[in-house]
Amino acid sequence: MNRNSFASLILGIAGLVFFSPAVLADMARQGVVIQVSDDSPKTWNQSLNVVKNLQSAYGKDKVDIEVVVFGMGSGMLKLESPLVNRIDEALDSGVKVVMCENTMKGQKLTKDDMHPKIGFVPAGAVEIVEKQKQGWGGIRP
Repeated sequence: MNRNSFASLILGIAGLVFFSPAVLADMARQGVVIQVSDDSPKTWNQSLNVVKNLQSAYGKDKVDIEVVVFGMGSGMLKLESPLVNRIDEALDSGVKVVMCENTMKGQKLTKDDMHPKIGFVPAGAVEIVEKQKQGWGGIRP
């Protein structure tokens, strides 16, 4: 085997090892979308615990988390929510929390009624479907 063939063989093997699906999966950021569609403080606390657990398991810098809220879940994102401190904590840790504008219209809510740091999406269910099409995992506590 000549020197160029040997070098090509080594580079080929290195490429297989370093760019295998398992290695690429470890290098890629994880994306997780969490659906919250009820107003139970128990469900909300469980969802926010899941956020902390995911960040702890993957590392805050290696996981993108989006909490998508629609339906009856909207009450906990209002300004007077009893969970405002936990929601602030999640937002401050890099979690994206978004509210469904369809739900807001149906419940006659405005952005001024809602937590000032959250985002908004036209349709919560569509947001979840689109994230899953992009390879994000989905959780509904």
